[in-house]
Amino acid sequence: MSPSRPPSITTSSRPYHDHAPLTPSGLRQSRTVSSSSTGDDTPAYHAGPSTRQDLPVDESTETTSLLHHERVHDGPCDHGTFSPRVSSPPPRSGHHDAEIGSVADSDGSGSVPSSETQLKGNWRKTFSNRVKSKKMTDSGTLAEQHGVKDSWGMYLSYYIPFLIWIKQYKWSWLKGDFTAAITIASMYLPMALSYADNLAHVPPINGLYAFAINPFVYALLGSCPLMVVGPEAAGSLLIGSIVKNSIDLGRGEDDNAILQAKVAGVAVGIAGATVFLMGAFRLGFLDSVLSRPFLRGFISAIGVVIFIDQLIPVLGLNRAAKSAEGITHGSTVQKLEFVLTHLGDRHNLTAIVGIVGFVVIMVLREIKRRLQPRYPGVAYFPDRLIVVVLSAVLAWSLDWEQKGVPVLGKVEAASGHIFTFRNPFQLSHMTHIRDAMGTSFLIGMLGFFESSVAAKSLGGEEIIEGMQLSPNRELVALGAANLVGACFMAIPAFGGYGRSKVNKSTGGKSPMSSVILSVITVICILFLLPWFYYLPKPILSALIMAVAWSLIEEAPHDVSFFLKIKGWTELSLMAVILAVTVFFSLNLGIAIGIGLSLLQVIRHATRPRIQILGRIPNSDRFANAEEHPEDLEFVEGCLIVKIPEPLTFANTGELKNRLRRLELYGTANVHPALPRLRPQASNKNVIFDIHGVTSMDGSGTQVLEEIVRNYRDRGVRVFFSRPISRDNKVWHLLERSGIVELVGGNHRFVDDVKDALRMTEVEDFEETGACAAASDDLS
Repeated sequence: MSPSRPPSITTSSRPYHDHAPLTPSGLRQSRTVSSSSTGDDTPAYHAGPSTRQDLPVDESTETTSLLHHERVHDGPCDHGTFSPRVSSPPPRSGHHDAEIGSVADSDGSGSVPSSETQLKGNWRKTFSNRVKSKKMTDSGTLAEQHGVKDSWGMYLSYYIPFLIWIKQYKWSWLKGDFTAAITIASMYLPMALSYADNLAHVPPINGLYAFAINPFVYALLGSCPLMVVGPEAAGSLLIGSIVKNSIDLGRGEDDNAILQAKVAGVAVGIAGATVFLMGAFRLGFLDSVLSRPFLRGFISAIGVVIFIDQLIPVLGLNRAAKSAEGITHGSTVQKLEFVLTHLGDRHNLTAIVGIVGFVVIMVLREIKRRLQPRYPGVAYFPDRLIVVVLSAVLAWSLDWEQKGVPVLGKVEAASGHIFTFRNPFQLSHMTHIRDAMGTSFLIGMLGFFESSVAAKSLGGEEIIEGMQLSPNRELVALGAANLVGACFMAIPAFGGYGRSKVNKSTGGKSPMSSVILSVITVICILFLLPWFYYLPKPILSALIMAVAWSLIEEAPHDVSFFLKIKGWTELSLMAVILAVTVFFSLNLGIAIGIGLSLLQVIRHATRPRIQILGRIPNSDRFANAEEHPEDLEFVEGCLIVKIPEPLTFANTGELKNRLRRLELYGTANVHPALPRLRPQASNKNVIFDIHGVTSMDGSGTQVLEEIVRNYRDRGVRVFFSRPISRDNKVWHLLERSGIVELVGGNHRFVDDVKDALRMTEVEDFEETGACAAASDDLS
């Protein structure tokens, strides 16, 4: 395809330019608008996988020798980025500031005070500037440019959103917030009692503490106005596993309520501290680490575990389970086997109450779901509260307690005093801290993931101006809420989508609904605890079974979706988590699921994504040659490699090997046992398209330097196209590491692939001319 090269380079017809060939090769010469058959209005195609506008270049510092001797001309210029321009480039910001300063000094109208004088005269401003972070300083400069007052109160309001929404609160919102709080309390306070008693295995009042304290703290610090935090089934179940493990290790007995509450407080404190520190260190991006299949598989597994666990109290098999060895703290499979083999030992009245209660709850739930689209007011109907109150009235009037139906009994604090403050991080609790460390970390992570899903689903509407959803601030708010709750031995509380959706649908407009919910819960703790005595435990277990069913029923949709797209990896992960959790233990299922998810993340992050590029025929555009090599042209003597991502220690480990495969085979998707398929001459010039290298760390820089040095030692010319700004950290790393010097100087860094191809052609002609001249001298 390429026209033949001239046998020699003559200089008599016109002055010879050192770096400009007389008849450039058509293969490497970029097609331009002026040489195209199209009209002048046809836009030029830029070389490279993507296009961008030419940036002005400071000619005084340009060292590229490609067209140094060309004459400046008027009109549109299409010689490439390094062609001379008529107009002067705009001054750089640093030079511009210097010029302004010099003009001011030459004016003579005033003198600039010394830094010492400025420090003495403006010590407050100096101290403020030193304390502020770089982002705050840049934001202050931008605010000053737009005439916005920059104050500490603005930043304080960002980190404490209460200062934002309380100023904008309208009395017209109070009705909706109060209605939403009453509705949530009627639906979820009985659930809190049940979570604490049946799942967490702590006194029921500790479940109420989670609604009395955590929503209030979150209302002060949370960045999602409509999200309501509270106890969840998954977190409560994990607390229960910690309490059971503590009993199994001989730390106490099953009936030691004080020990159980203390262990729960320690576990929640660790979970809260973990989440809080994650927010303080800006680790909010971790909500994307664990995959959707992991979360779905884990939540479904929790639903199965909870559902089977609650079959025992619902069917009245508590006494038989306590007398059977290894059932109370056994695996889910053991409990299911026990239920199926001991149905004859059930307590008939308890089983009737539990089964009827579960059926009624599920029927009312389905009726509400079907009617709510047509009648939105159905959302206000307190179906669960009605079931709980009616069952308590029946238990009191029919004396179910004397007939063998277990009731909640006296609800009181384990210490005998409500809201007893206890530091969860005392040295005397060190044994419990060690026992609970791993599971507590998982409680915090799982709670944050669930809260993140709820916040993202609800945070799209900006009801309160200035409240922006932030994962880091969510971590701080959730961590602080659970740290405060842990001091009163509350069970863990995080954001839940279902509860928050109820808040929104019943009129909630602001975090005031969470504050009112906390107030209602405190009133219940202070005045209504005796009324909870006759709540039947089978009904509370039925409420939990309904929640477990809702966790399970979402799985078929995801399973069908992954089956449709043939996502066998995702389905396998879900199946492994479910099987290990059911057959062995919850903690083992969690550990294996997290391990497999992290392996997937690491595998994806450490795989280099370099590509070999080929030219699209009759254009100056380049594309990935591994996808459709038959549709592209390969440039003779050049290997064009695109690096589309930042270079870090994670993805440079295999960079050399994959680059070697591109040299040998022209693709990385072959087995390395094959012999060389590309001739050695095809790699005489290597061009790296580094437009995607927006950052590098020390390890990535070192690997790149070793690659470039190896090429130079082998006599291969190296060029870099489309580098980012020379004020960027990447450029400084390239200079300090010696890569710029290794490749031959700044002129080897060009603004497009076509410019690099022209430079390779120029240097080929120079070598050809030098060889011809040497042979003439010898002759």
